[in-house]
Amino acid sequence: MRPTIRGNLHLLRLASSAVLFAGIAMAMAGCQTMQVAETTGSTPQDSVPIGALESQSADARRDVEVYSKQYRADPANVETAMRYAQALRRTGQRAQAVAVLEKASIESPKNKAVLGAYGRALAEAGNYEQALQVLDRAHTPDQPDWHILSAQGAVLDQMGRHTEAQRYYVTALKIAPDEPSVLSNLGLSYALSKNLREAEVTLRRAAAQRSVDPRVRQNLALVVGLQGRFAEAESIARADLPADEAAANAAYLKQMLAHRKDLRETTRSARADDGAN
Repeated sequence: MRPTIRGNLHLLRLASSAVLFAGIAMAMAGCQTMQVAETTGSTPQDSVPIGALESQSADARRDVEVYSKQYRADPANVETAMRYAQALRRTGQRAQAVAVLEKASIESPKNKAVLGAYGRALAEAGNYEQALQVLDRAHTPDQPDWHILSAQGAVLDQMGRHTEAQRYYVTALKIAPDEPSVLSNLGLSYALSKNLREAEVTLRRAAAQRSVDPRVRQNLALVVGLQGRFAEAESIARADLPADEAAANAAYLKQMLAHRKDLRETTRSARADDGAN
């Protein structure tokens, strides 16, 4: 069974309105997959015991049932609409969550919280351009919100516009210096743009903050491993993972990078042969 790099090769969620990026290692090879998700402060699903996952799933389904009834009774209630949309997102019903929040944004076009949630839901559903437009309305230049700035950066990263994304993160850090969620997003953005040295420096800065999310250290371990320092990556991962899983992750990453190297060498050889002909 192929080992799983928890919190890195699967969907991740980062604090506040932003994201961690799924598939960083694959993105380094040119296959980029990410999503925006709401912050819950919970443990990433890949590291949650099966029983706990089932409990979370049951809770989410129960929330959908409860808030759907409240929403049908009073669809104009903004707080209920937001809770209902969040429950829908937790159960993977993204299109319906977007529809609920779109209606709420029409009912309350100046409500920044609604616009922020709507923009994130749009990004989560893959509607990146529209998400950027909505998130831009969720705060103003004279009253910028670092949560929204980080979310905008995350959307731009998903669109492959990493340089622009990094400017948003830097601006967010001016408002919330050393905020680990923004630092982690920025570090992963550097990784996606293949600036691994800067990614490591930034993720180390994030990991050094108090009460940091363990997922930040796992992303640091990934970036260190991507630079070929597998023993060090394993050591970092062991802070939050069982030793055997940390070792398996390091071994898998090493194997993946070796495969990429072989592929590049084969491609170069083929091109040389074509040139000779």
